[in-house]
Amino acid sequence: MYKNKLLLLVLALIIFAQFTNSQNNTNSPYTRFGYGDISDTNNGEQRAMGGVSIGSRSNTSINTVNPASYSSVDSLSFMFDVGTSALISHFSEQTGAKTAFNANLEYITMRFRLSRLFGFSAGVLPYSSTGYNFYKYDSTYIKNTLNSVQKLDTIHYTKSFAGTGGFSQVYMGLSAKITKHLSVGANVYYIYGTINNYRDVSFNGTSVDPLTSTSTTIRGTISANNLKYRFGAQYYNTFNDKHSISVGIIYEPKVRLNGGFSQITVGIINDTIDSRHPKSNYIKYGFDLPTLYGIGINYTYNNRYTFGMDYSMQEWKNAEFFSKTDSLKNRSKLALGFEYQPNPTGRKLSDHMRYRAGFNVSDSYYNVYGVTQPKNYSITCGLGLPLYDRRTNTMSMLNASFEYGKIGSAALSENYYKFTLNIAFNEHWFMKRKL
Repeated sequence: MYKNKLLLLVLALIIFAQFTNSQNNTNSPYTRFGYGDISDTNNGEQRAMGGVSIGSRSNTSINTVNPASYSSVDSLSFMFDVGTSALISHFSEQTGAKTAFNANLEYITMRFRLSRLFGFSAGVLPYSSTGYNFYKYDSTYIKNTLNSVQKLDTIHYTKSFAGTGGFSQVYMGLSAKITKHLSVGANVYYIYGTINNYRDVSFNGTSVDPLTSTSTTIRGTISANNLKYRFGAQYYNTFNDKHSISVGIIYEPKVRLNGGFSQITVGIINDTIDSRHPKSNYIKYGFDLPTLYGIGINYTYNNRYTFGMDYSMQEWKNAEFFSKTDSLKNRSKLALGFEYQPNPTGRKLSDHMRYRAGFNVSDSYYNVYGVTQPKNYSITCGLGLPLYDRRTNTMSMLNASFEYGKIGSAALSENYYKFTLNIAFNEHWFMKRKL
């Protein structure tokens, strides 16, 4: 029976992979730069703890950030995690303010044990999201001669900017227990997607001919795909029955994306394609994904209080973007998190509830017109609600998290409120039935 269920889940992953490629998960002008908003691929539980995940090792959730964690799965369990999110963003600048809303099905993952020493995971995760739509008004002057009289005419125009798309990643991961207290693992990802950036300039008529109006639209498209890899390790131990510690590390090497850039100009210039390549709209620029490394530690006291800390670095400064390495900069992130469980051995469902809180601070990986952006930060909290199935004697978890964050500078400030809801199903698929 579990083979049929597994086949259905694989088909669901394939359908979801196609669905995520057309989603728009954000509405921020800052996603105009680089590849857009880069996801840390945290699940709902980890988001409530500020994104702490590298040292996390749990049999109640799927930790895709560190593949070494997969071997912690119970021998009888099949885990299936589905996450959704809703994002409210508020933008403010000197000329006004705007609020935007987005909601999406975000990720789907699964995990089960292959043998006593090996754990396996697969799923579909976001990598980056691009979504923005804004405009501004401006004017200029041109000389106009009418009846031998020269005068200056004012031309009003509107600049519009819009972007859609992003990259998704389908992954498979394997983890192995090397010793009683050491586990290693690796993920292989197939990353794919398309990012469209539109620029439009619309000119209004002059005082001589107020009915005239023209416009030019430029569409630039980045399409790319390739395999990338992540490696992880975790050391874990329990001391004096009440003190548990887990230390994790991750490493992801730099990879060159297959694909390139195409640009089409429509309007005042007679429907031309990039003038540098008049016979083709495809340009094979170099696009890289950066080297990533991180370290994290989790400490748990009496199975009730958990404290975690992560530090990670993405070396965007050494990654090519449009065949250059001067437009992006390194991104570091520090995350702190806390979780409390009232009574892990209690019989009431309220004893198994999880209360979480966290904080993180990070750098932007892009410059805005050559200007370094201030650090981004977010404050998080959340709940884990147990869902007990008496028929199978299994416990799934419904996790809800809330995140408040701030991005950008005083010139354009973005304050966002993100709600994440995920269900981590836990079923006994591999238990032999007695007749």
